[in-house]
Amino acid sequence: MNEEKQRLNDPLWKKWGPYVSDRQWGTVREDYSEDSNTWEAVSYDMARSYAYRWGEDGIGGISDDHQNLCFSLALWNKKDPWLKERLFGLTGPRGNHGEDVKELYYYLDCSPSHSYMKMLYKYPQRAFPYDQLYQENDKRSREEPEYELLDTGIFDKGDYFDVFIEYAKADPTDILIKISIANRHKEAAPISVLPTIWFRNTWAWGRDDYKPTMEAEGAGYIKIHHQRIGHYYLYCNGNNELLFCENETNTKRLYGKKGIQPVAKDGINDYVVNRKRTVLNKSKSGTKAAAHYNLVVGAGETVTLQLRLSKHALDHPFHDYDAVFWRRISENDEYYADKQRVVLSAEDRMIQRQAFAGMLWSKQFYYYDVDQWVNGDPKKPAPFHRTWGRNHDWTHLNNADIISMPDKWEYPWYAAWDLAFHCIPLAYLDPGFAKSQLLLLTKEWYMHPNGQFPAYEWNLGDVNPPVHAWATWRVYEIDKVNNDGKGDIAFLESVYHKLLLNFTWWVNRKDHDGNNIFQGGFLGLDNIGVFDRSAPLPGGGHLEQSDGTSWMAMYCLNLLRISLELATHNHVYADMATKFFEHFVYIAKAVNSFGERESGLWDEKDQFFYDVLKKPDGSEQKLRVRSMVGLIPLFAVEVIDHSLFEQIPEFVQRLEWFLKHKSSYATVISEWSSTLKDSKHLLSLIRAEKLIAILRRVLDETEFLSDYGIRALSKYHEEKPFEIEVEGNKFGVKYLPGESDSSMFGGNSNWRGPIWFPLNYLLIESLQRYHYYYGDALKVEYPTGSGTFLTLDQVADELAARLVRIFRMDKDGKRPLAGEFDLLNKDPYFKDYILFFEYFNGDNGKGIGASHQTGWTGLVAKLLHPRH
Repeated sequence: MNEEKQRLNDPLWKKWGPYVSDRQWGTVREDYSEDSNTWEAVSYDMARSYAYRWGEDGIGGISDDHQNLCFSLALWNKKDPWLKERLFGLTGPRGNHGEDVKELYYYLDCSPSHSYMKMLYKYPQRAFPYDQLYQENDKRSREEPEYELLDTGIFDKGDYFDVFIEYAKADPTDILIKISIANRHKEAAPISVLPTIWFRNTWAWGRDDYKPTMEAEGAGYIKIHHQRIGHYYLYCNGNNELLFCENETNTKRLYGKKGIQPVAKDGINDYVVNRKRTVLNKSKSGTKAAAHYNLVVGAGETVTLQLRLSKHALDHPFHDYDAVFWRRISENDEYYADKQRVVLSAEDRMIQRQAFAGMLWSKQFYYYDVDQWVNGDPKKPAPFHRTWGRNHDWTHLNNADIISMPDKWEYPWYAAWDLAFHCIPLAYLDPGFAKSQLLLLTKEWYMHPNGQFPAYEWNLGDVNPPVHAWATWRVYEIDKVNNDGKGDIAFLESVYHKLLLNFTWWVNRKDHDGNNIFQGGFLGLDNIGVFDRSAPLPGGGHLEQSDGTSWMAMYCLNLLRISLELATHNHVYADMATKFFEHFVYIAKAVNSFGERESGLWDEKDQFFYDVLKKPDGSEQKLRVRSMVGLIPLFAVEVIDHSLFEQIPEFVQRLEWFLKHKSSYATVISEWSSTLKDSKHLLSLIRAEKLIAILRRVLDETEFLSDYGIRALSKYHEEKPFEIEVEGNKFGVKYLPGESDSSMFGGNSNWRGPIWFPLNYLLIESLQRYHYYYGDALKVEYPTGSGTFLTLDQVADELAARLVRIFRMDKDGKRPLAGEFDLLNKDPYFKDYILFFEYFNGDNGKGIGASHQTGWTGLVAKLLHPRH
């Protein structure tokens, strides 16, 4: 067995990892302001002087798994007004499309155990254009594109450094660090490089007065002690100066407090940049330290620095340095060679490996104790308005874990439905970690006592699509295949029991009229609809949601399938399978006809599913918006092999009774025959004729089908926006291929046209399930109007190919995701580095939104894997 694969069975190898956030400032956890102005409570400018309460950030940072001790890189090009200790970006209010990181950095490689990691940060040699980025974005309207770092031309002349950060573990607590500074300019350039190590501040809040220590012991050698992790040593090779300060807030700079000020967090910055001499600890000790390398890097030259963070006291810390790095790189290459053996294209292997790297680098130590956050700390003033404000009803929540983040800068907090999608590609690399993530959200200190999963820290009580059961089943299947056909029943059963609670919460809270038609509100699809679905509707009333109802139908089928699997081991679960079968049937009946309407959420004229606005006076109106909301009914599909039925006779007996006595329900949902003797059985919200009708729109290039996947909103609405008037106010939805022109739900949120990977992925998977049942007997026109007919499996493959096309170099030498930036497509130091954006322009495939949301865009790694 490959060495890296063996390490996955040893949790000690994950003791250290890339668990430091890319942004801790501007988060809900750090907001102790009177007005709950989160973005300004701790700003980027404040961050270098402010001791965080709940976490730490840095560039290419690592920490132990409880973030007691952190390490990251700081840089100074001799022209910036401060050290580059963390990645710069705009806050939500200042960006014309919301918050956005304004840096260029890439996660290039990572082994699942973090035995080897590599990233790249591109650092300009000219003064970083902070003011230019602020001012230009301030001027731009929502109708204009974002102003990016590349737009400033800062990299156009090659006067920048490529700074590569690499880690290789000699053992779980012995970490070799390599920093390579490559000057891409034709002239020599100076740079200060400051590898920095510090303790997370746990002593300033009045809950634990213990203060750890670090001190210089000889040249280039720091001795570290923390009672929770013991002794560590940081060895710094080469000519450097050791600088020490405290990870404490500079109250004089931030708040104007007078008197003697202790050495603070920004002491190293002030010493190096501002040449102040009283801002460091003369004792060469403290809670934050850096090794200052003052370099001049020649034209085209690369300078490499060597460090080692080890739990062992070493007499010769660098004698085996190169050998360890070579061994870990070789093992990592061997591991991925095995994982990628069926990926034939070298370019596809590169894209997939960087996708995997981004997912693994996006792990973060996430700490949030809501009870302490609401009530405040003994040594700090009591927070304002917390007892009735944000998250006040989630005081049971106490998170302190390593969690997969959507994007450690833009979204440095977990999101429940994002996390479910992360777990699919993660299961290919590290099924143990993927399973642990799905289990984590079901724990009592995450899940609300009422059964709701936490959504995200901005509003823990918001509602995300219920995809946890789907992800649980898919991860179970992937793990089973990789484990010689043996499934982890204990994992499946453990998550299942908590899913029952969550399912009950949905039924009790989101079925407004008790008619099996669900609401849900926001459901993660920012700006998809006419109204802000997370807020009370104008004029009152509520929405009967096509997506909310379809998600619940899908949830029923996921739980049915899990119940059947568990029933093959314990027949007690056969009754639960029956329960979810019948609940699914009732939802399916309601979707297709409820109340006085014979068509339910289905519109016979348009051959599409729509939300229905139910007004206070009892009247109803279909909202005829052709959006992804109307495609989600396709996701509620399951095919059950008859061989599985034969193992669970109790379930079969109940189905036979149901088919006999309630046959009208069965004919609504699927292709059920009058017997259960067929080899396969289809459960779906729609029959073949509706499936074909919906796909006619989905596969129409004038509607949903883009060259790069399925749009979230039909292009039909570009020329014909949907409009509605409620109580004298007009509301509308128009197709927008890229950034949103509405701030209805978040500044950069937009499902009104762009391509999003998660729902595209579910559509592809659903088509594959339909094909498993219908086979070659069912073909659809692809694209609509072309005269070419394909099986649903072939259509699924074609859609996957369009999504992958976003990342591949085309015949003109361009990657669509790079948009208009020739530098990203042509320059040898840019063209093979891939960014995994939050979503993509529906017309040209350009990457938009968060630039490192490898979380669910990392699903491209799964799409690049040929199916067998």
